[in-house]
Amino acid sequence: MNTTVKRVPTLDIRRYDTDREAFVAELGAAYCEYGFCGISGHGIAPDLIDNAYQAFQQFFALPDDTKRKYHVPGSGGARGYTPFKVETAKDSKYADLKEFWHVGREIPRDSRFAEVMAPNLWPEEVPAFKPYGYGLFEALDQLGTRVLRALALHIDLPEQYFEDKTDQGNSILRPIHYPPITEENIPNVRAGAHEDINFITLLVGASAEGLEVLTREGEWLPITTEGDAIVVNIGDMLQRLTNHVYPSTTHRVVNPQNANARKPRYSVPYFLHPNPDVVLDPLPQCITPDNPRRYDTSITSHEYLLERLREIKLI
Repeated sequence: MNTTVKRVPTLDIRRYDTDREAFVAELGAAYCEYGFCGISGHGIAPDLIDNAYQAFQQFFALPDDTKRKYHVPGSGGARGYTPFKVETAKDSKYADLKEFWHVGREIPRDSRFAEVMAPNLWPEEVPAFKPYGYGLFEALDQLGTRVLRALALHIDLPEQYFEDKTDQGNSILRPIHYPPITEENIPNVRAGAHEDINFITLLVGASAEGLEVLTREGEWLPITTEGDAIVVNIGDMLQRLTNHVYPSTTHRVVNPQNANARKPRYSVPYFLHPNPDVVLDPLPQCITPDNPRRYDTSITSHEYLLERLREIKLI
């Protein structure tokens, strides 16, 4: 009888500099199996994370009318505030029980991508939101670049392969507030089962349990981390580019079956996107007799993003 308890591994990214070959092999194996891995030893200052969370919580505590000043209808929620029960997981009957804010990349307004990457909005009521919010954006962007270097080596690409494909990426930092659940028989989980759209997602902590990943065996596996670990998972764009070598795994946020359901839950994922003009054709390194090419049509990352935002009812 197999009594092994499956859990998503946590790996120390400092080993990339001290034990590279083994680290790359273990990281690649984790992503091939789960599409998820915890990353520790990343060096992001705890004060930056704590201060950012504090600023985000201050914003979500503002009156509804104040928050809605920063909602931009018709923008797909690309910047600013998105109210409760707007985003809906693909094929879900119910909207997610959450409100959120989007911080995007600061780019020159004469950039060729300016038309599809709007300027950021910042809540004037919370002065700390901008410095800590964008500081966290930049720290997670840099960590994501380090993770992508290791993934590139794992599939026999040059270490720097992804860097000129993500340096102007339409990436998003998304502070999320899940409100306390005060009614019985709420007809949905806090965030419905879904896969992420982007290359990789980096999740900075969460104030309560609830994140679960669907294993290959069809079982929901809770994700728990220790210490400073950040959960990093594969998104659909990287799954497509790697011809499913790295799977984009279904995950959800469930309502806790204890007193924590009566508490608010906060989390801050960073969605690392490729540049809008990157073509998501399967890489030759990822096409083999055992894993034939799965996609015959070409699509850019921006076209793919718009397609997916329509599916989840953000545009």
